[in-house]
Amino acid sequence: MQNSIALVSARQALALDEDLAPLSAALRRVGLSSDVVVWDHPSIDWSRYERVIVRSTWDYAARRDEFLRWAEGVGEGRLSNSAEVLRWSSDKRYIDDLAAAGVPVVPTRWCAAGERLVLPDGDFVIKPAVGAGSVGARRFAADEHAAAAEHAAQLIAAGHVAMIQPYQAAVDTVGETALLFFDGVFSHAIRKAALLVPDMRMVDGGLYAAETITRAEPTKAQLGVAERALAAAPGAKPLLYARVDLVPGDDGAPRVLELELCEPSVFLDYSDGAADRFAAAIAAVTRA
Repeated sequence: MQNSIALVSARQALALDEDLAPLSAALRRVGLSSDVVVWDHPSIDWSRYERVIVRSTWDYAARRDEFLRWAEGVGEGRLSNSAEVLRWSSDKRYIDDLAAAGVPVVPTRWCAAGERLVLPDGDFVIKPAVGAGSVGARRFAADEHAAAAEHAAQLIAAGHVAMIQPYQAAVDTVGETALLFFDGVFSHAIRKAALLVPDMRMVDGGLYAAETITRAEPTKAQLGVAERALAAAPGAKPLLYARVDLVPGDDGAPRVLELELCEPSVFLDYSDGAADRFAAAIAAVTRA
């Protein structure tokens, strides 16, 4: 058995990523050994691996340019998902590309340095266009425009583009539904309770927000929207891994909140056989 697979994480995430252990075990069951490695470790020779798979590089947002240089250095034939996909999906302005492709998305505005902040009616959310784990995301009531403007200004001063979305009220009752795909095939789904609540708790010094997760079964409409979103992503298809986060719009129909193609948790413990399905997808692309 060769050390052919690198499962790539971040130093802070090594003890937090609950997918790493079940995936490593599943890879052994299909005859592949794996190393859990840190993406910015200076002495790793990435060419020793047949496949380098980005998993929990949850610290990338604070130094995205460095992360993308690393991804490009690994090599397109070895890295999953590809550097092209990582670049596109690590900046949430991809929402505009999805909308242009006809994918239903949560309506989104942007505010960069020097631009006027335009806020929607009702409750809304402001977060950085480049961010992970809900870091920097805040929900505001309709009468909190002054506080929202201050938050947006802080994000912009820190070098971010501010992302503004109307808050989808159904999240408070039904939450978000995340659909997981391996090698382009639907695997399983989970439901996340509302995150942006007054008692939101950040984990490990603010690396990401604590989540309440349950199993879910997607509807036909949700599957259809997720598949349309994946079809609109750049690069070669199918993607080795993907997560599509959906919320109901005002009309109850599913809309894409985020398309997670960079370093998403895939919640392997929430579906029987999920780790084996992911491992089988990895084996297929490694041995192709």
